[in-house]
Amino acid sequence: MTDNDWRRLVRQVQQGLVVPVLGSHLLVAPDGRWLPAEAAARLLAQHGLQPHEDPAASFLPVGAAAARVHAECHVKFQDLYADASDAIDSVVAEAAGALPPALLNIAGITDFRLLVTTTPDDLLVRALRTRRRVEEIVHAPSAPAAEARDLPADWARQSDTAFVLYLFGKARAGPMFALHEEDVLEYTHNIIARDKQAPTAFVQALQHRSLSLLLIGCSLPDWLGRFFLRLVNEERLSEKKRREWLVDPPEAGGGLVTFLRAFSGETEVLSDMPPAQFAAELHRRWLAARPAAAESGSAPAAGAGGGPATPAPTFFISYSRATDHARARRLVLALRELGATDEELWFDDQSIDPGQNFHHRIADGIRACTYFVPLLSHEAGEREQAYVFREWQLANERLPEMNREFVIPIVVDAEFAPARHGAEPVRKWRELDFGHAPDGLPDATTRERLARLLRNARRRA
Repeated sequence: MTDNDWRRLVRQVQQGLVVPVLGSHLLVAPDGRWLPAEAAARLLAQHGLQPHEDPAASFLPVGAAAARVHAECHVKFQDLYADASDAIDSVVAEAAGALPPALLNIAGITDFRLLVTTTPDDLLVRALRTRRRVEEIVHAPSAPAAEARDLPADWARQSDTAFVLYLFGKARAGPMFALHEEDVLEYTHNIIARDKQAPTAFVQALQHRSLSLLLIGCSLPDWLGRFFLRLVNEERLSEKKRREWLVDPPEAGGGLVTFLRAFSGETEVLSDMPPAQFAAELHRRWLAARPAAAESGSAPAAGAGGGPATPAPTFFISYSRATDHARARRLVLALRELGATDEELWFDDQSIDPGQNFHHRIADGIRACTYFVPLLSHEAGEREQAYVFREWQLANERLPEMNREFVIPIVVDAEFAPARHGAEPVRKWRELDFGHAPDGLPDATTRERLARLLRNARRRA
């Protein structure tokens, strides 16, 4: 893509005109492991089998593993949903503290309001919840009718909420997600026929002519890609005017790419950049474009993840990235559950210490925030040198000027022992009221206090 192509795409994203459809090739852990392959290997291991093929060759790596178990171990598919769900859940649980960077980049683009996932895990939702509220819409024809949900009619007015459609269900112990290719066929038919619990309202929103689709890392099979693109377009593919982007590895295209180039000229196929790298570049360019959006009258979002800070974020979450990243995310999620918006939170989600240019933004955020919330842990206190101590010193420089609560220390260890935290900046907080959030989850007293502080800040504003 040229710079002009990127500029046009980012501008459409800023205006809420792009819906990302996300696939398994974005599920790459920070250490490079492809999580779907991990889940597939664990399912095989449950039945005494070893991986021997490239899982990337399959649209459903766990489904390919299930097919092997079915064929070689004579296990009924009906019994494999629970095993596959266990394998997926175990991988997700381990990844919860270090989510795939590509998903965090997508989650950081807060102009995305509608999102679609083609995988049965909830990693995308977990990433989004580090930023804002999320409503899950699970397409599962076999689920109880009482669980049926669809896109609400007033979704566009819920500006603080992202709506995520699990196109092929969400992993559970029963047949409520697409495990194998025949399941995928049935799920596709169910949507086309608007049959049992089909997400009709969500699909109709996708069909809106002003919206463009951005398919990243989905590697849809030829037949499924054709069906899906025709489903979300009201006109024939050869006659449609709206734009789509298909971002996939070169080996994933096959016949679908040939078909689209022949009959869908407005679908741009991008294979010169890996999907995860594309997500990172889109996030970078979206962040860079935000000052321009502000000058044109659009308010920038919060300073989380490296973007410009709002003039006065309510809570500045300060933590040791090397030791307390996952705990900080859980605390941020708890604040969102209390109603805190993206604009009210400064949460730097980087996994490494920031550079000099980012230091100035952090300093501005500490000087402007209503409450400075340092997370204290035994592991953080044992560090001899860390950027977080500079943040705590900056907060202490402001503390003598305050005539109200400002520093809100929160212990994130399982044991609540404030006196044991002896880092030099912490000594000035001895007379303050410490909160307790074991592993990042606030106890009832701390949760109520945070809710009160949020209400007070809003009243002052």
